[in-house]
Amino acid sequence: MTARVAAIQMVSRPEVAINLARASSLIAEAAGQGAELVVLPEAFATFGDRAAVAHTAEREADSGNLQQWLAAQARQHSVVLVGGTIPVASDDGRAWAACLVFDAAGECLGRYDKLHLFDASVGDETGRYCESRDYRPGAQPLVVDTALGRLGLAVCFDLRFAAQFQWLHAQGADMIAVPSAFTRRTGLAHWLPLLRARAIETQCLIIGANQGGEHSATRKTSGGSAVVDAWGEVLVEAGFGEAALTTNWDKARQSIIREQIPVVGRSRFSVAWESDDEAGPTSPA
Repeated sequence: MTARVAAIQMVSRPEVAINLARASSLIAEAAGQGAELVVLPEAFATFGDRAAVAHTAEREADSGNLQQWLAAQARQHSVVLVGGTIPVASDDGRAWAACLVFDAAGECLGRYDKLHLFDASVGDETGRYCESRDYRPGAQPLVVDTALGRLGLAVCFDLRFAAQFQWLHAQGADMIAVPSAFTRRTGLAHWLPLLRARAIETQCLIIGANQGGEHSATRKTSGGSAVVDAWGEVLVEAGFGEAALTTNWDKARQSIIREQIPVVGRSRFSVAWESDDEAGPTSPA
């Protein structure tokens, strides 16, 4: 039993209209290749300009235009669509980095707000990253039921926190989508090893949809979007630039891997979710 999944790689700019046009074309390309589930990258609709992100976040909280656009794309192409992340204004002056999932009828299956914010110095042209200045951490992890199976959600910096993926695994996730915008420096070193590690330890399909190019003179992302199976095998992988990566997921093989090397329920460590005091409640889709 197989299903076909896709990771979309983009080189998004601040301008929403341009990004949506490119995303629409790439979703159509993936659907044309038979994809049943499509994952967009983090910040696909607007990227790299704080003022543009803040403006989009306020409009999204008011009108939900991007959410409507995502629903329409899912419905038009009859796919389960993981909407990367979009900024949605919160009540403390910052935005949620919201990842919404829509089914093939355009109905919202759930919303995950990014938990781990990227506050780090990586020694590149940008220097210091401080996502918490503009974004508010989410309240809880999320798994949703889709026509293809149970889908866990994580975003970019979340990939470094194995406990979150163990929680998703414990909730019965069959696959985990990871919309991302890894920096060029960290991504070339860590992106693929982390994707493979999370796939092997959770025995889930991992769909990593990354940004992949030069967004400005000081902002470069690493590309390399990839789909990795439960054995840690890279089924498909991009370089730099835009791409619609599609591949078959052999669900029966994943079940065999889990039977041969059983890990579900055998950990001697408890994985519990503890909410950050700063995190507010996840707002409804």
